[in-house]
Amino acid sequence: MTTVFLTGFPGFLGSGLIERLLDRYDDTTVTCLVQSKFREEAESRAADLADDPDRIDFVEGDLTADRLGLAEEAYADLQAQTVEVFHLAAIYDLAVEREPARRVNVAGTRRMLEFAAGVDGLERFHYVSTVVVAGTYDGRFTEDMLQEGQQFCNYYESTKHAAEVLVQERMDDLPVTVYRPGVAVGDSDTGETQKYDGMYEFVELLADQGSTAVVPTVFGSSGAEFNVVPRDYIVDAIGYLSGIDESEGKVYHLADPDPPTTAELITTLGAAMGKTRTFVLPIVPKGITEGILSSLAYISDDAAEFVRAGGLTYFDWPPSFDCSNAVEDLEGSGIECPDFGDYAENLVEFYEANPEVGSEAMH
Repeated sequence: MTTVFLTGFPGFLGSGLIERLLDRYDDTTVTCLVQSKFREEAESRAADLADDPDRIDFVEGDLTADRLGLAEEAYADLQAQTVEVFHLAAIYDLAVEREPARRVNVAGTRRMLEFAAGVDGLERFHYVSTVVVAGTYDGRFTEDMLQEGQQFCNYYESTKHAAEVLVQERMDDLPVTVYRPGVAVGDSDTGETQKYDGMYEFVELLADQGSTAVVPTVFGSSGAEFNVVPRDYIVDAIGYLSGIDESEGKVYHLADPDPPTTAELITTLGAAMGKTRTFVLPIVPKGITEGILSSLAYISDDAAEFVRAGGLTYFDWPPSFDCSNAVEDLEGSGIECPDFGDYAENLVEFYEANPEVGSEAMH
């Protein structure tokens, strides 16, 4: 039997995408590479997702090891059965240290490319990158741009960029499609998410305040875009685009074509949380803002964590994102990125109803 080989399950996006893949294929399994410590969670998640859990197989391995940590015969057998590869696994953490980020995000991607190169008749290698490969690029970042002399603010950005460079270098000899999601948040309908990070740091800051909330930012936040996208849009878009011939060799920005500014995003969240007034105060230099947010730690540790994780970087992040490929190829599919104001309340409701959800990335 043929199989689709997927990494990144039972992660946030992988768990959603696997449902779309099972719907697309009638007689093909999905085989997930999982670390042994996540095996039980993966099996539980699969039982919840699939009408026929037997269509989801698991191989325990290590993304960073030779042959993905599999025995030689098992590795060869998996290559022989595979028709498509979806590589989602990465460390999604702004505060990640250099060595684990390099080992998983870069070396792990190299291992997956090696695997794909040994698959006879491979239909496609699908790679999930991120818009942060733009780094500090100041201006409109298009889907055909990658190495533009940009700098990077953390090891997450730099290693995801290095990984995509590896993928794009193989486009001449492998059938490749690259997806660059914006900052992923919860489901636009249910608000469900696997962890509270990124945009949710604003939610944490607002939740610690009364009916009048004050969020200090840096100059430039009133004009800088904060590009968030709901999980269902990302997985729906990948599920559709990965199934069309036109997507081979393309890069897609799965981002909001008309995103809010940082200030607009914060005030929208404030309204969704029932704040009477939400003030976004631009303060310069950035170090002053950092000091103010850090001082809020006596109210909550979340403010200090927000600073530690590099959240201030994105208050006035300079790039904006052209989504022409995605918009054009999704036309007629019924899939489009919803306006943030249309689902912000759903994100907040889930957050308020589920305080037990943490902010830790899967490592």
